[in-house]
Amino acid sequence: MSFRSLRWLVLAIVSVDLFLIVIDMSVLYTALPHLTHALGATASEKLWIVNAYPLAVAGLLPGMGTLSDRYGPKRLFTGGLAVFGLASLAAAYAPSPAWLIAARVLLAVGAAMMMPATLAIIRHTFDDARERALAVGIWAAVASGGAAFGPVVGGALLEHFWWGSVFLINVPIVLVVLPLALRYVREHRGNAARRWDLLGSTQILAGLVGVVYAVKELSQRDPSYALALAAGLAGAGLLAVFVRRQRRMAQPLIDFGLFRNRRFSAAIAVAFVASIAFAGIELIFSQWLQLVRGLSPLQAGLFILPAPLAAFVAGPVAGLLLPRLGEHRSMWMATLAAGLGAVALVALYRVAPGWQLASLALMGFGLGAAMTAASSSILAGAPADRAGMAASVEEMSYEVGAVFGVALMGSLATATYGATLALPDGLAVPATVRDSLDEALAAAAGAAPDTAHLLASLARTAFDHAFVAVLTATAILLLATAWGLRRQGRPGLGQALPRPADQPR
Repeated sequence: MSFRSLRWLVLAIVSVDLFLIVIDMSVLYTALPHLTHALGATASEKLWIVNAYPLAVAGLLPGMGTLSDRYGPKRLFTGGLAVFGLASLAAAYAPSPAWLIAARVLLAVGAAMMMPATLAIIRHTFDDARERALAVGIWAAVASGGAAFGPVVGGALLEHFWWGSVFLINVPIVLVVLPLALRYVREHRGNAARRWDLLGSTQILAGLVGVVYAVKELSQRDPSYALALAAGLAGAGLLAVFVRRQRRMAQPLIDFGLFRNRRFSAAIAVAFVASIAFAGIELIFSQWLQLVRGLSPLQAGLFILPAPLAAFVAGPVAGLLLPRLGEHRSMWMATLAAGLGAVALVALYRVAPGWQLASLALMGFGLGAAMTAASSSILAGAPADRAGMAASVEEMSYEVGAVFGVALMGSLATATYGATLALPDGLAVPATVRDSLDEALAAAAGAAPDTAHLLASLARTAFDHAFVAVLTATAILLLATAWGLRRQGRPGLGQALPRPADQPR
């Protein structure tokens, strides 16, 4: 069989691995209540367990994109897959929160090795522009829908197994896919002249950690403003040094000159915002369904299912429509649809479930289509020898978006919950009940019946306010992004993809 006839098999291999990568961003959302109880994790440890993975991936991606261009995407792809399998095994049997956080960082190393290679492999495999648009649409459907499927997969596993099963399931999939990747993914000669900048990789990772730590510290019940200020300034300073240094380098990890291309920068912004929306909504929604509505993990995952299903459908559909609508128009229209879906969720979250499911589907479809248009715009405009770099920048925007989605929306939820928890004077409960709904319910479980009922009711009411605050913030963010894209449109930004007879990019 010729390689050309196997190109769709290669896409399937890449998509399965991408599904593993993105699902690990959200699979813990439904597992968090079980995991918190089993490991005795604090509210802060719980957020770091969720954020350690996307944060480390974001910091490592620029360096891994360069290594993909230097050594060829196949080597990074298969090596990262092996690391990912081993890290999944370590995470599944973590005996403590610290162990699990470390295992999540190792998972991130494997994911960061693979992610730039996935798009680079597609870039090298599909020469025809229209076929490439469809392939990117499928890739984007997996990227958006896969992350959204995390709560469903997590909920299904937790119905029958312990929390570690959400990681252990990766191992047999890796054992099946790795030999197929070694056999069927074609080698592409890398550019040996590309250099890996270890200092730059360290700067961006440390900078992101500092900024995210500052956000988390400010959301605590008794935050240390001095510590938050120091961490935020240190992180921002390191990121500024990174950008300045990269601009002066002949072979940077990130070529910031790419951002002068409005087509590229608009697509990066859309990818970033879409990821914030997905992460923020899924985190708060899955917790609200379980802790306020009383649904099981599986029921919560199934309730959110319309969003990933719609995103999966939207990817290929948007890929087919891109040549007609153009990338820029597709991005702002899709982001607007997602924003309207979020508005509907705010307005209808207390009414019949059918309306909530329809709102989730609209938001999921919009986000899936927006991510497809963004991915196609970035990939089609990237030079072939910098496909890894362009892919790493795009995927970094997804990961940083997921980090800030969890950090900002999680912090907004925590702050709103603490501010609206109205406890009567003289109620004998620990101060930690203001940290999170989990802490309040745990305290209620050991309290006298009257106190337990009152505390649980007040805490759930406060979390209800936090839920509305996150939904509202997400809707505003999406609508503002769509409005900005629509107003800033310029000739050339909405250009359609070239016809098959044109010179491939």
